Amino acid sequence: MRPSTRHAELGPEFYDCVEPAQFPAHILRYRNQAWAGRVGLGTLTDAEWIDHFGRFTPLPGSFPQPLALRYHGHQFRTYNPDLGDGRGFLFAQLHDLQDGRLLDLGTKGSGTTPWSRRGDGRLTLKGGVREVLATSMLEALGVDTSKSFSLIETGEALERHDEPSPTRASVLVRLSHTHIRIGSFQRQAYLQDHAALARLLDHAIRVAMPDQWQEDPAERACAFLREVCRRVARTGAQWMAAGFVHGVLNTDNINITGESFDYGPWRFLPVFDQAFTAAYFDHSGLYAYGRQPETLLWNLVRLAECLLPLAPQEALEEAISTFVPGFRAALPQAVLTRLGLTPRGPEEDAALAAALWAFLQSSQAPFEQVFFDLYGGTALPERIARSPIHALYAGDPFEALQTLLTPYTPTSSARPAHPYFQHSTPCTMLIEEVEAIWSPIAASDDWSLFHQKLASITEMAEAYGTSQSP
Repeated sequence: MRPSTRHAELGPEFYDCVEPAQFPAHILRYRNQAWAGRVGLGTLTDAEWIDHFGRFTPLPGSFPQPLALRYHGHQFRTYNPDLGDGRGFLFAQLHDLQDGRLLDLGTKGSGTTPWSRRGDGRLTLKGGVREVLATSMLEALGVDTSKSFSLIETGEALERHDEPSPTRASVLVRLSHTHIRIGSFQRQAYLQDHAALARLLDHAIRVAMPDQWQEDPAERACAFLREVCRRVARTGAQWMAAGFVHGVLNTDNINITGESFDYGPWRFLPVFDQAFTAAYFDHSGLYAYGRQPETLLWNLVRLAECLLPLAPQEALEEAISTFVPGFRAALPQAVLTRLGLTPRGPEEDAALAAALWAFLQSSQAPFEQVFFDLYGGTALPERIARSPIHALYAGDPFEALQTLLTPYTPTSSARPAHPYFQHSTPCTMLIEEVEAIWSPIAASDDWSLFHQKLASITEMAEAYGTSQSP
């Protein structure tokens, strides 16, 4: 284990030291053993694990007390200066023993903070289960996502308007590459604290993207913005290729690494539908599947506005202008990665992605089934033949896609012969499946479907080459 306290270098105006909640019970429901190994915690006993991630006894060498981070944000494009970690905190920082990068262990449901805004600071067990399922599925699909590190049921009963109540409580620990978000910069811009803004920028570059460091402060700000745009564009493209709808793309939910995090009302597409929304309260469809790229750009423009005291507007506008071409280049790459195919060239790859979207839209075929059937290209007709939607591959709409697919070859890492592809249907994570997993947990504390689904996701990850190991 290589602990760190780098975030404390920013100074106390960026966070509040807080005390974790004292829970009446600690029942370990999930531990991410693969990633525990990567940060040097794989040998912890369950009792030691609960001590650190349920009672929050400090990890040696990291923060002696948790830090509730301060930030602002646009929520559904309405600015809110009364934000911050309201039911979570930064518990510890560790280095990834595989690549050396700094990682944050942050919580959700760990108690009240100065930013709780009259909330109870808790997380429902169902919410914790949903986040474990979301991050596991996204990681298996190749999306740059935070990792669900630990889930512990806490023995409390919670009242919630969106769940049958009283409902069970939990505390979740996430592993991610940073908790610095667009909203962190918005807070300093709102306070007009330009010195703190510059300090935050320098810290963010040194910790998360040291290769972007420039000696000139204005060039440094623009290099940072271009890199954030590149990373956010890549993750947005991965969402689209995964058929994923985040649901709450507020500026406080977009971090500087572009890493996907904070899973509330997420959904996966049943079929291709640009207007598909995840949140029941998103009445205008602001964060619908097809609007995610434009929303990400809108959020990045808010980041650029924060940097105006540090760099000329024209230079920041140039940096922001890299997002659209970056996303357009990243989307075909994300599609090819999902299909396990070797790129042929920008024009050919863009044409293939466009043809795939056209087929998905016209056929209304199950989204994940099509990627499953076509993995490795059309050189595997037997998989298409046994697909439950094989009839959809016989018409004219598929012929155009098949013509473009034919010249493509599998990547060297593609594993189309993996036993996973001997199934007739893929592993999916549709909302009805999530509800089916939760139902026996709520009714009789039966976790068998939860563990079965995680096993299926692990098999899928092994087939796609996205599984992690200690």
